[in-house]
Amino acid sequence: MVEHDAFRATREAYDALAPTYAQLFRGELRDRPLDRAILAAFAEVVGEGGGGQVADLGCGPGHVTAHLAGLGLAVFGVDASPAMVGLAREAHPDLRFEVGSMAALDIADGVLGGVLSRWSVIHTPPPELPAVLAEFHRVLAPGGHLLIGFWANDDPSHPAQVFDHAVAPAYRWSPDRLAALLRASGLAEAARMVREPRPTDRRQFQEVHLLARKACEGAV
Repeated sequence: MVEHDAFRATREAYDALAPTYAQLFRGELRDRPLDRAILAAFAEVVGEGGGGQVADLGCGPGHVTAHLAGLGLAVFGVDASPAMVGLAREAHPDLRFEVGSMAALDIADGVLGGVLSRWSVIHTPPPELPAVLAEFHRVLAPGGHLLIGFWANDDPSHPAQVFDHAVAPAYRWSPDRLAALLRASGLAEAARMVREPRPTDRRQFQEVHLLARKACEGAV
């Protein structure tokens, strides 16, 4: 299948670049106060919702997983790249990291208080994204929160726009269109943060974080 081939190619590309990627991004949050702020807000709303385990999906070398653990969350990481998971385990031996696919998570229904998807859906072909979002919804407990990060496209009339990513083909999304997909999967947008690119950023794209919540049972 084409989707399987794309997934495999992306995984193999990240396996090959894992040490370089880990070195480049290890300290990325240090100079990103707004990113730290939205992660702190995510940690707070998860705690207010009753806590529970949090999955960092597409965790890479585990630096953001560790940051969330430092904010008090019971967090574990999942990544499709075995090499990335190996580096994460070496760097953060006190945390749990697993190899897995966002499209078929080895997680029971409704058990997570939170899901973080930080730039991890950018390599998902647009026709496959609804299934991934449905998987996020499946594993979240009622009232659980999702924080999803991605780059915005330049043309809101198109839901997604392909761009030349250094590792594998990737997509930018219209924030409104992605929010609509979240709603269709049962995740209601609670907030969004849009950051303009800095002059020194390699990619001059808007960065978007959407915070969404799964409805509580019996809610109308």
